[in-house]
Amino acid sequence: MRNILFSLSLLFIISCGNKNEENTEVKLEEATMELKVGEEVTTESGLKYEVLTLGTGEKPTASDKVEVHYHGTLLDGTVFDSSVDRGETIKFGLNQVIKGWTEGLQLMPTGSKFKFTIPSELAYGERKTGSIPPNSTLIFEVELFSIEKAFVDTDFNLPGKEEVTESGLRMIIHKEGSGDVAKVGQTVYVHYTGLLETGKKFDSSHDRGQPFSFKLGQGRVIKGWEEALALMKPGEKRTLIIPPELGYGERAAGPIPPNSILIFEVELVKAL
Repeated sequence: MRNILFSLSLLFIISCGNKNEENTEVKLEEATMELKVGEEVTTESGLKYEVLTLGTGEKPTASDKVEVHYHGTLLDGTVFDSSVDRGETIKFGLNQVIKGWTEGLQLMPTGSKFKFTIPSELAYGERKTGSIPPNSTLIFEVELFSIEKAFVDTDFNLPGKEEVTESGLRMIIHKEGSGDVAKVGQTVYVHYTGLLETGKKFDSSHDRGQPFSFKLGQGRVIKGWEEALALMKPGEKRTLIIPPELGYGERAAGPIPPNSILIFEVELVKAL
């Protein structure tokens, strides 16, 4: 199944302006709270959850990727999105969805099914999103099937500020550069390490001992690289999470399978 994290699927639209870098990890007392089937609990943030079925597996963290079935309705019962109706589970990064999901799924042992009542401030707030009116409380029944642990940032291992562009390119800025951003027509010199979502490395300029160079804006590299490098200054370090449509799409490229999300740790050495 193609991962739809970066598609236009309603639930998973990412807002650049409303990304909340705080409270992505649930509080310890909430994470360790005894779960009881049929009991409705309200967390400190205002999220309500009810355990419908209690699994026995591991709970995900905010940085993990999960596989779920879900059914989403408004308070009046109107269905606005449902993987159950489509008959296909979905996989996504837990820190790439609405705040209520990021918090709520961290409470779920694998194999569980929960009902979440998510206030608008933990969902889409004052903005209309598809068929969801502004200031809507959302109700989801979610079943958690599996967890995939996040890859480890081994090269930079630094905290950073996250940005998501309109195209779906996600970037984590580890170190700001200086001077002017790289311009179309300039030759850029880049050190990078490329990984699949599993963390498997498929390419690295570090292994060759010299940066990779190319002329920006000439279509010599994937779209995600063209977009990212045009926003970077010399000396800047970023992690790029590139959806398939900005990478190699439906075609395989060497060790890269079709429809792969690509992760690059990139340093712009210079632009001439």
